[in-house]
Order: sequence, then C-alpha cells, then structure tokens
Amino acid sequence: MTVVTLGAHILDVLARPVEGIPDGQDTVVVEQIRVTAAGAAAGTAVALARLGNEVVSVGAIGDDDLGDLLVTIMTREGVDVRGLVRRTADQTSASILPIRPDGGRPSFHVPGANLTLTADAVAPGLPAAASAVHLGGPDVTFGLNDPAFFAVLAAAREAGTVVTMDLLSNMPDLLDGAAAFLPHVDHFLPNGEQAALMTGEADPEKAAAALLARGPGTVVVTLGGDGSLVATAEGAHRLPALPVEVVDTTGCGDAYCAGFITGLTHGKDVLEAARWGTAAAATVAQGLGSDAGLTDLDAVLALLD
Repeated sequence: MTVVTLGAHILDVLARPVEGIPDGQDTVVVEQIRVTAAGAAAGTAVALARLGNEVVSVGAIGDDDLGDLLVTIMTREGVDVRGLVRRTADQTSASILPIRPDGGRPSFHVPGANLTLTADAVAPGLPAAASAVHLGGPDVTFGLNDPAFFAVLAAAREAGTVVTMDLLSNMPDLLDGAAAFLPHVDHFLPNGEQAALMTGEADPEKAAAALLARGPGTVVVTLGGDGSLVATAEGAHRLPALPVEVVDTTGCGDAYCAGFITGLTHGKDVLEAARWGTAAAATVAQGLGSDAGLTDLDAVLALLD
C-alpha cells in the first residue's frame, strides 16, 4: 500500500553536542555530524519507508548540490522521488542544527524552494491511488492552499484515501493559513505549541476540541516528554512518552506521524496507531537526526512490549 508524502523537503546538517557558537574563528570538536533528509514531508517519507511502507514523495527542491544530495539520501532509503520538482531560481531548503547536550535543537534555516510548491506538482490521480496522503508542512507550502487542490483531496478521500496532516512552523500567520486545510483531512497531528497558537487554548484538551470542530476526525497533539493527546468525537485520551535517554529531538514529530500512519495502514485504530507513533518518536529521540535508530517496524514495536 502506497503512502504519498506531500510538502516540505529539507536537508538537515546536524552536530552534537554544541554548547555555544565559538568566538572568532575558533574550532570546537564535537562527537558527531550528520546530514539527513528532513522536513515534515521528506523526514516522514524516510521514516515511513524504514517502517516498511511504499512511499512516493512530492515537493519542490532546488536544482543544486543540496537537492542532489537530498534526492540521493531519499532514493537510497527506497523513497520514490519522481514527484520532486526542481527549481532553478530557488535553493533547496536546508537547516543547520547545533544540538545542545540536553537534546534541544536551535536552528539556522533557509525556506528555499518549499515556498514555491503548488498543486500542479501533484500528478493527476496520485492521491486517489494511495492508501494515505500525508500533508507535511502546508503552513510553509502555502501554494497548496488552493480550491483546486482541496478538490483533489476530496476526490481522494471519496476513493478511500486517508489524509493526515502535520505542521512545520510556529509562526502565527503561517498557522492561520494552514487552518484552511483542516476540513480536508482525517487526522491532524500538531504539537502542543502549534495547537495552542491555532486556537488560543493553552490546555491541550481544549485546543484539540477546538481543532476537531474545524473538520478533522482525529486530532493528535504531541507534547514531547509529556507524551501525546489523542482526541476524537468520542473523547480524549492521554498517552505517555516512553522512558528513553534523549539525545536529539529533531524529527520526533515526523517519526510519530510515520508510526501513526503505519498503524493506520495496518488496520489499527487511532489509539493503537498513536502508540506506534509514540514508539517511533522514542526511537528517533535516542540518536542524532530525523532518522536516527529507525531500522524496521519490528524494532520499533519492541519498545511497546
């Protein structure tokens, strides 16, 4: 069964541990530096592939060395990247992340070609032919905020495709724009800060209820070390985070989405799918980068035993 990831594609360069930026031209020796496919579409695509899914990824990247590297990484992971369009006037979106010893992740970020993605990049019929479509970061790929694209999503859902959505930013203006997608998705997975900013409700349960009223059937609010909240019309349930040693939180949300979607494609209900997401996020948190530690589905589910 095929999952389409559609949205933000980013190349991450990560280093750890970093306690501060050195003065002048001083050098600090670190333990580890990695380059990964990241972003709410690309990072989720790699995680989905490692969990055993067939994945097609759609997005916009630059016609540059960063884009070549991103394509190489995703292709090596088994992701079908024929849906990536190359832009000559914009660079591939990229981030530099100096990871603190406690796992915190400040970033230096170039939005790049993500901002140019439009609905015409989506091959006709692709969403309706998929088991699931994951909208990864429509807050930064706001060219998809188009009635024609919403009609594509409606046709896909009518054909049986499940539509999930995650966000990338915490900028109020961008989050307000992303709210237009809510009537067109089945499952929405914001983090706690995003849910609060979109609703004005600091309490996750109240925020989730407000988001449910805008259209999705399920709202899963991820809360970092406090676990997650799964809300449907039947009520809200808290799931605890798994007790692991956190190295880096980069990509934990993407991994959660990948585990959640994988659970759905295996016929699990939303609570069990959220448990799969929790385990995938816990796996990634134990290493550097958005794909850290993910090997296969069995290894992830072993954390739940």
